[in-house]
Amino acid sequence: MKLLSPAISKLARLRHWRIQNWTNHPVAAQREVLQDLVTSAQYTVFGKKYNFSRLFTIKDFKKHVPIHEYEDISPYIQRMMEGEENVLWNTPVNWFAKSSGTTNDKSKFIPVSEESLQENHYKASKDVLTNYYKNFPSSDLLTGKGLVVGGSHQVSKINDEIQCGDLSAVLMQNSPFWGQWIRTPELSIALLDEWENKIEKLAQVTAEENVTSLAGVPTWTLLLLKRILEIKQKQTIREVWPNLELYINGGVSFIPYREQFESIIGAPINYLEIYNASEGFFAAQETPKDEGMTLFTEHGIFYEFMPVEEYGKPNPSTVGLDKVSLHTNYALVISTTGGLWRYLVGDTIKFTSLNPYKILITGRLKHYINAFGEEVIVDNSDKAITIAAQKTNAVVRDYTAAPVYFGKNNNGAHEWLIEFDKEPISMDEFTTELDNALKSVNSDYEAKRHKDIALGLPKVHILKTGTFTKWLRTKNKVGGQHKVPRLSNDRKILEEILLLNKQDA
Repeated sequence: MKLLSPAISKLARLRHWRIQNWTNHPVAAQREVLQDLVTSAQYTVFGKKYNFSRLFTIKDFKKHVPIHEYEDISPYIQRMMEGEENVLWNTPVNWFAKSSGTTNDKSKFIPVSEESLQENHYKASKDVLTNYYKNFPSSDLLTGKGLVVGGSHQVSKINDEIQCGDLSAVLMQNSPFWGQWIRTPELSIALLDEWENKIEKLAQVTAEENVTSLAGVPTWTLLLLKRILEIKQKQTIREVWPNLELYINGGVSFIPYREQFESIIGAPINYLEIYNASEGFFAAQETPKDEGMTLFTEHGIFYEFMPVEEYGKPNPSTVGLDKVSLHTNYALVISTTGGLWRYLVGDTIKFTSLNPYKILITGRLKHYINAFGEEVIVDNSDKAITIAAQKTNAVVRDYTAAPVYFGKNNNGAHEWLIEFDKEPISMDEFTTELDNALKSVNSDYEAKRHKDIALGLPKVHILKTGTFTKWLRTKNKVGGQHKVPRLSNDRKILEEILLLNKQDA
């Protein structure tokens, strides 16, 4: 391990010139990526259907290939999972990332080819490491081990050669030999399926390691850290892992969790946000101070950006990198080495910088509240909940919200379900601060709240600890990248969670 780490860190540092090349020429890099994708897939079932062999420009590609959601492309994926080759991609695809699909009981299976592993996920991971060493040249990151709080693994029953699991499990299962040496715990524990048992074994084993970095969804990572403190009978994680220097987070906004992490760790460390979904590794912060994540433009993915108002139209328009604007909400559309073609990921993003191109995740196309024209997105609610917690000295563990519709004797409102690690002294004060914060970050919400004409004061409920986890368990979505949807434009999820909370009363 001691001999291997300096060699890996040296290789990581040598990659910097390649990063500079695609950062300085992102549009050219994207044009080359699309050409390679179309050329590779021209003789696949999908490529023949849309005449890939005759598509020579981005304009031709957009004209002839429609935008696809998962339901549109799932018949092709089903054929691949049954063992058929050359369907969406021209090389064998034996792995599928099982998407969290938080609003759907039915799972999504995203093809993961060898090219998507090597040219996207692992290449992007190396570039994250390279940028980290560039900004922290004296780092001792690889003198210890990285703890990944990942998902579970399972083998597909459709075909003995086809395997699937959470993205983190797929990546761990296929990572190179040196990746196994610098990570903890061993695969047999990392890939356990039953989440409560897994957390316990993760805690028991990793508490004795020299952990220098953490990666995982904040909610599950916090749960693990708290259990480790119980086992070691310590007050802070720094007492357990004195060399911890980095936490890589993704999946949900880190804003509501940062204060909790700083408190439980007990000493300053670096925090980096990444955008690594089942469909691909799209972006990462270059430095902890960056507002936005640098978009990876040479990593086997061609990007298009759909203005959110285009969603739902028969032929929605998209723009390329050279036509995007700052602070505009776009839905992300991708074509990948895994065989996803003009695929609507479902996430919404905005650009915070155009040189280089940096993005922030603002929410989901279907995770918002717009029952009264207020257009509240997850980016708004995350900021507002953080402000309200800070002003009332509260600590929020998790939340969800949905509309309360007009009634005979009442106006509309937003109803919030919140689990606290530390409740505010006054819930009335917390509610007022939440309302004021939403007004400050969303002018449409502020307008609808004017004199309570359309929207009344939010209705906020405190949930019993563990209620959200119980709801996730009813959907078989505990652990890994699974999380409770922050916002819903209908009351289905909120009513299900309220019912669970009442059953335990």
